[in-house]
Amino acid sequence: MTRSPAQRNPIRPGDAWKALKTLMADPDRTDQVFVIIDALSGNNGERQFRRFASTPVGQRILSEKQDILPVLSDREALHSLPQGSLGKTYATFMTAEQISADGLVGASEEGGRESQPDDDPDRVRFGMRLRDTHDLWHVATGYNRDLVGEASLLAFTFAQTRNPGIGAIVAMAYLKSGDSPEFRKMIRSGLVRGWKAAWLPAADWEALLARPIEDVRSELGLQDLPMYTEVRSAEGEMALKSQ
Repeated sequence: MTRSPAQRNPIRPGDAWKALKTLMADPDRTDQVFVIIDALSGNNGERQFRRFASTPVGQRILSEKQDILPVLSDREALHSLPQGSLGKTYATFMTAEQISADGLVGASEEGGRESQPDDDPDRVRFGMRLRDTHDLWHVATGYNRDLVGEASLLAFTFAQTRNPGIGAIVAMAYLKSGDSPEFRKMIRSGLVRGWKAAWLPAADWEALLARPIEDVRSELGLQDLPMYTEVRSAEGEMALKSQ
C-alpha cells in the first residue's frame, strides 16, 4: 500500500537541535535546513498537500504529473522571455547569485528524509514543487539571498505553511539577531506579508513566468516590496566578489 511520508515522519527534536546548532555556526549549510524541516514537520506536509490537491492548479499539476524543475532549469528559455517578466527576472537573479534550480535538490537529498519505494508520487511531487520554487519565491517577494532576506523569506514561508521546522529556523534567526532591530523588523514583516499574500504553493508558476513581474506581484498580493540593508555571510561575500 502506498503511504504518505507524513505517516512515518515522527517528530525528532534531538536531530532538529543538532542541525540548528550546525546552522547557527554556518548559515550556508543549506542541507541542515532540510534536516530541521524533516525532523519537526510531522503531519504538516500532509495538511499542505491536501490543501494543494483541492485547488484547480494542484489538481491539474497532479493529474498531468507536471514537475517544475525542468522549466526552472532551462536558463536559456527563461532569458528569452520578455524584459521585466517574472521568468527573465528569475533567470537574471539566478545568474547573479551563481546558483541553479538544481542546487536545492542536492541539499535536500543530503539533509532530508530519503525517499522510499512506497512513497506516494503525488505527495513527493508536491514536496519537490515547494523545494524547487523556493528561489522563485525570493524573486516574487523581493527578498534577496543574503542572511536578512533568507530569514525574512522563511518567516514569510512559515506564515504560508505553518511548518514547525521552518518556524524553528525563523525563531533561531530572530533570537540570534537581537543586536539588529532592522533584522528583527524584517522577520516580523515577512510574517505579516505571508499572512496577507495569496497562498503561493498553489500559484500557477508555469503560466506566470512569461507575465510582467509587477502584474504577478499584484495578483499574488506581493506589491509591498521590502527595503533593507543586506547582510552576507563571509562565504557568500566571497562568492559574489569572485564574479
